[in-house]
Amino acid sequence: MSQTPRTGPDERLRVTLLFSLIVHAVAVLGITFEYEDPAASMPSLDVILVQAAAQDAPKKADFLANAAQRGGGEDEVAKRPRDYVSGPIPKNTEGLAPLPQHAGAPRPQPATAASVLSGGDADFTVQRLDRALPETPELKRLTSQELIERSMEMARLSAEVDRERSLYAKRPKRKFVSANTREYAYAAYMRAWVAKIERLGTVNYPEQAKRLGVSGNVLLTAAVRRDGTLESIEMIQGSGHDFLDLAARRVVEMGAPYPPLPKNDDNIDVLHITRTWQWLPGEVLRGN
Repeated sequence: MSQTPRTGPDERLRVTLLFSLIVHAVAVLGITFEYEDPAASMPSLDVILVQAAAQDAPKKADFLANAAQRGGGEDEVAKRPRDYVSGPIPKNTEGLAPLPQHAGAPRPQPATAASVLSGGDADFTVQRLDRALPETPELKRLTSQELIERSMEMARLSAEVDRERSLYAKRPKRKFVSANTREYAYAAYMRAWVAKIERLGTVNYPEQAKRLGVSGNVLLTAAVRRDGTLESIEMIQGSGHDFLDLAARRVVEMGAPYPPLPKNDDNIDVLHITRTWQWLPGEVLRGN
């Protein structure tokens, strides 16, 4: 039988010293042992892939995507966008399982023999009718004097065309206003213009209208140049009395020259004003 080894005093002393040193080191150095939680996993980033991009990026985005977009759905609550198809190629119906695509071309058919049109056995002849071509009339040769006259005529016509083009390019810019005009610059000018003619018409009321007690309305269009001078007066609708029509035209002519046209972005040359002048009982002229 084997004997159990015995521990001597030296071994016990060495073990006791070792544990004593460990306890003193823990007490002096403050070495402690704690349990550490495992490291957290790396955060993930949810990015939506979109097919189209908007020019203006929204100030506050609900989701992250590869391009900026503005919402245009039908829900009031923000929801994550999603595609209705399973890939970039659209299918016939919405969903993940595409339907089989059928060929659009017709099925191949066996070739058939081409039909041939054959003639009969009867003999026939073709008659040719030769016709003489009409003779080209000989052009008259012009003399040197005639050539010079035609050249001068062409030069005169070219000058007239150039003059007409120049006049067309330089024709004045016109503006047409009436009682319905709402532009402030022309409306203010037209009110002052009408007030001046009303004063002149009331002072110079036609004597024949006074005697006969006749009244009527006259529709006129007056063209005023940029400097306030009168270009023309056009009678649109008469009153039925020549003396009233003539008096209305004369009062408009008496008011010229008028103040210069207002300066604005239009920079017009002629202002056409259309108004109805009412010769009223009581010797009053009113513009409508």
